[in-house]
Amino acid sequence: MAFLPDGRLLVTLKAGGMLIVSADGKTKTPVSGLPAVASSGQGGLLDVAIDPDFGTTPWVYFSYSEAGTGGAGTAVARAQLAGTALQNLAVIFRQSPKVNGDGHFGSRLVFRGDKTLFITLGERQQGSPAQDLGKTLGKVVRINRDGSIPAGNPSLAGALPGIWSYGHRNPQGAALHPTTGELWVCEHGPQGGDEINISRAGQNYGWPNVSYGCDYGASYPGSDNTSCRIGGTEGKHAPAYVEPLAYWVPTSQAPSGMAFYTGDLLPEWKGNLFMGALAGTGVWRLTLGSNNTSITAREKLSLGQLSTRIRDVRQGPDGALYALTDGGGGRIVRIAR
Repeated sequence: MAFLPDGRLLVTLKAGGMLIVSADGKTKTPVSGLPAVASSGQGGLLDVAIDPDFGTTPWVYFSYSEAGTGGAGTAVARAQLAGTALQNLAVIFRQSPKVNGDGHFGSRLVFRGDKTLFITLGERQQGSPAQDLGKTLGKVVRINRDGSIPAGNPSLAGALPGIWSYGHRNPQGAALHPTTGELWVCEHGPQGGDEINISRAGQNYGWPNVSYGCDYGASYPGSDNTSCRIGGTEGKHAPAYVEPLAYWVPTSQAPSGMAFYTGDLLPEWKGNLFMGALAGTGVWRLTLGSNNTSITAREKLSLGQLSTRIRDVRQGPDGALYALTDGGGGRIVRIAR
């Protein structure tokens, strides 16, 4: 979901629809003009973001699973919002290659301070392509708003020009740190091992070679059992790969949307990071270290309305936090005093 400048919300629906929800939450209006979506398994209409200059150029960007030769893959399109219709639609990015299967599409869209666009991409349950720089599976890519490649992307031997970072499994949450401007991502581990990372230019985050999680079906009775962790070094990523800032074991949280809180309505939470959980059913609050590059504490919010699958978390223009529930028709929960 994404807030429009007037406080209304754009909300994507997995099956391929999009809604405009009024600022008071009382009305919802369908948006027309969307492309065909391959809604199967984890695929469907995924994230939505608005142009940094929406007031003068009303572009809306959205990611979705797109069918094509060889299977399906994550695509990103943009279109201009005119009332409740999307017009002048153009696909600006396609994950390469398309593959069979219906899992691990990602995907989040985050605009950087320079107005370039980050796209997080799952490895489509293929594993090893996350390490293949000739493919965009299991990557974070950075493009311009028209789909061209900006200056400043890392120079990696044999890499496609849009690749920013690699070795990701299924990053379904991303947010830009309000002070450092760095991209933080959360991604699904296998059985346990969900991670939070800072996606930095040219860095390798290790999947599928290493994880604090275990292969599905492995015996993993507790966090002290390290024998099944992927990589043979009790899950340690360093020195070959970047260590995660935080990880969850043994129970998978299936992390989703993330947001840094910068408002004044909830001053005790200012500077904290909030992360939704699907399998873990709830919202996590994470406290950052003074250097803004570490996590020092975490807790799951004990609010009854949030004890369900959470698909996304965003800060609203009114300073409240908003959580989007998954399934059962979906609800938007406003978190305030």
